[in-house]
Amino acid sequence: MKFNGKLGLQQRVLPSYRVPFFDLLASHCEGGMSLFAGQARPAEMIASGTTKIAKHVETNNLHLLGGPLYFCYQHGFINWLEEWDPDALIMEANPRYLASPSAVSWMRKRGRRVLGWGLGAPKQSGLWKRFIHQFDGMIAYSQRGAEEYAALGFPREKIFVAYNSVSARPERVPDHRPQTIDRVTILFVGRLQARKRVDSLLRACAEMESKPHLLIVGDGPERAALETLAKETYPSAKFLGAKHGAELKPYFQQADLFILPGTGGLAVQEAMSYGLPVIVAKGDGTQDDLVREKNGWQIEPENYGALVSTMKDALSDIARLREMGEESFRIVSEEINIEKMAETFVKALN
Repeated sequence: MKFNGKLGLQQRVLPSYRVPFFDLLASHCEGGMSLFAGQARPAEMIASGTTKIAKHVETNNLHLLGGPLYFCYQHGFINWLEEWDPDALIMEANPRYLASPSAVSWMRKRGRRVLGWGLGAPKQSGLWKRFIHQFDGMIAYSQRGAEEYAALGFPREKIFVAYNSVSARPERVPDHRPQTIDRVTILFVGRLQARKRVDSLLRACAEMESKPHLLIVGDGPERAALETLAKETYPSAKFLGAKHGAELKPYFQQADLFILPGTGGLAVQEAMSYGLPVIVAKGDGTQDDLVREKNGWQIEPENYGALVSTMKDALSDIARLREMGEESFRIVSEEINIEKMAETFVKALN
């Protein structure tokens, strides 16, 4: 399926993990795709990426205030539209981006369609309701996000769910794992910062009757503190540092269970592509689509008791873990991957 035209796509920033999707989407646009995005604030620690197919036009982001009062103004938005002259525009659906209304107006005057793309919207918000109704269609990251847009009165027939994905469809079935093992291997992959709750994972492992191998892949500001805590609570934990791409493969292959005890984390889908069951903290709704009863567990963030009880349940039945891992692989192979995501974007555009 192709979009027969030139596509413009606006983002606040261009994170490296989105590059494969943007390049794939650009390959579906017969007139090409130009991506308008700026740089994140240093404190956000978002690694920027470089596209190969999509044409990236970098803007200067003016970051205003912070926290719940954060706003962003992107310089040169209209100049970019005039130069690229897109047939359709996809924008982040966020009223905090102050240049968005003028861009919508520019497209409207030329009779061209504008689609929003976002996580969802707060309930009973007049600001959000007015904002999203300027779009011809909405692309939601998750089913939950789609329901939130519908709750604000946006027509359901114009809402498309492009399940949030950062990984391609797996190319091969993962290697078979044995049905009986002496000790389970648990894997964490992510940035070592407080909100990831790796401290809780260390303590929870110490409470397991059959002590699992714990592999912690990643680096970050909390690493030294976590290594000190591990010496006191779970000395066998292995801190392996930051790994990327192919470097991660042997650790996914060794693991029996993948756990993200805190908020955020992009490695869940990759873990599933290796046939791993997962335990994740509930978040923005994208976890609802990826993690189901048949392939894992969702727990409340900051609920240590729930983490411990869920881990005990998971480790009690290895045969069930293997079945759940097979379901994880099926989900990312058939339902949630960047190929399916790009197809939905093109469907929405058409």
